[in-house]
Amino acid sequence: MEFFGRILGTLLFGSLLCPLAHHPQPEACTLQCVLKKMDDSAATFRTAQADFQWDAYQRVVDETDTQKGTVYYRRAGNDMEMMAEIKEPDVKFVLYKEGKLQVYQPKIEQVMVFSAGSNRNEMESYLVLGFGGSGEDLKKTYDVTYLGEEKIDNIATAKLQLIPKSEKVHNYFSKAILWIDLSRGISVQQQFFEPQGDRRTAKYSAIRVPAKIGNDVFQLKTSKKTQFVAPRG
Repeated sequence: MEFFGRILGTLLFGSLLCPLAHHPQPEACTLQCVLKKMDDSAATFRTAQADFQWDAYQRVVDETDTQKGTVYYRRAGNDMEMMAEIKEPDVKFVLYKEGKLQVYQPKIEQVMVFSAGSNRNEMESYLVLGFGGSGEDLKKTYDVTYLGEEKIDNIATAKLQLIPKSEKVHNYFSKAILWIDLSRGISVQQQFFEPQGDRRTAKYSAIRVPAKIGNDVFQLKTSKKTQFVAPRG
């Protein structure tokens, strides 16, 4: 779980999507009010698409690595699927589907395959953290604290602190912060804090919820030369 979670955290930095639309000024909200908005959003979620910027800060070297691209999400039955097309600094594709995370690097014609195994439910709950997942599920997995309201890119949000209840999850991130759009019940910004002091931030733009996404988006376009590797760990 720790190894798979660290790979997923490194490449995905969370899932935070909100629709492109006018954002009316909501009334003041309590924690229960925010979680109810998330419940309502989760009940109707099907697909989403967004451009992203993922920033990973490493405390030891005091440097931040940035990746940019487009991410797609789709609920397939009770499962969640995700495809991230990383365009900068190097082209890379990250696909989560049917309990497997696959990382395709066309430059070296290699796909690394990681299986969630018995941790599939935990991994998918991580994928839907802040969007697609309900407030009730959030309370089951994390100790949730309401930190008040804050504006993000002129959007009124509720700031939530999450502490993982599972020790396995706590091993690869000790705390997460979600900024929940008070009009939409979906996260517009998210940070993960790792025990050793590293942190990861996700920012999204050009967001579509729902989005028209073809089935081919959730397929890796490999070639006959592509090698598939399943690391141990």
